Amino acid sequence: MLIESLQNEKIKNLTRLMSDNRFRKKSGTFTVEGKQENERALNFGFEGLEFFICESIFEGNLPNGKINPVSEKIYNKVAYRGSSEGIIGVYTSKQNVLSEFRPTENATVIVLEGVEKPGNLGAILRSCEAFGVDALIVTDEKVDFFNPNVIRSSVGCLFGMNIYQSKNEEVLEFLNESGFNIFTTMMDESAEDLYKRNLTLKSALLFGTEHSGLSDFWKGKGKNTLIPMTGTIDSLNLSNAVAITCYEALKQKRK
Repeated sequence: MLIESLQNEKIKNLTRLMSDNRFRKKSGTFTVEGKQENERALNFGFEGLEFFICESIFEGNLPNGKINPVSEKIYNKVAYRGSSEGIIGVYTSKQNVLSEFRPTENATVIVLEGVEKPGNLGAILRSCEAFGVDALIVTDEKVDFFNPNVIRSSVGCLFGMNIYQSKNEEVLEFLNESGFNIFTTMMDESAEDLYKRNLTLKSALLFGTEHSGLSDFWKGKGKNTLIPMTGTIDSLNLSNAVAITCYEALKQKRK
């Protein structure tokens, strides 16, 4: 049956999943909008519970699972973006456990403390996937991994990444026990240029919040490292800084 009303219970539930972090966590489900993003979720083993399809927009083979046909009017009302190809999926959430991560001898991980903007987290995930980072670890979590903006800005890279959340103390213990070289990013005189650091070994690169950087917890916990700049500004957007760092790690490993 074609769904044509915003008062339909399934549409109400879908809308709430897309807008309410607490409801997503309580229900253990989340939404994925867009053809490529849904394909990545399914390819990486996420369980698709049901799909809302606008047949006048969607092209291609229908995914396996319960299909809810919706009118174009309803789809355009609930979709986050207009060009998302007529498909929204509902999936079961997954939670990775940091203690189960088994890094390789030359693994590179990015640690984000208190990242606040879903768009930044999504862009960082995209860079991590593109440059072969082995894991992304988030401490002092302020952003829901399954926020639609994270999924959208990562273009679905979230689904194929090792991504974890934990407390600072637990992350530090894990990094030390796993033999990581820890590189912090704090603005002080002890900092050395990123390009002078050896990132070919097992490396953890730490970044703080968009507005205040790493907290005092990380002072003295690693080798302080900064991206050299010649302009008049003294900082970069968080996602840009992480992208440059990820690329440098990959470049060093390929020499």
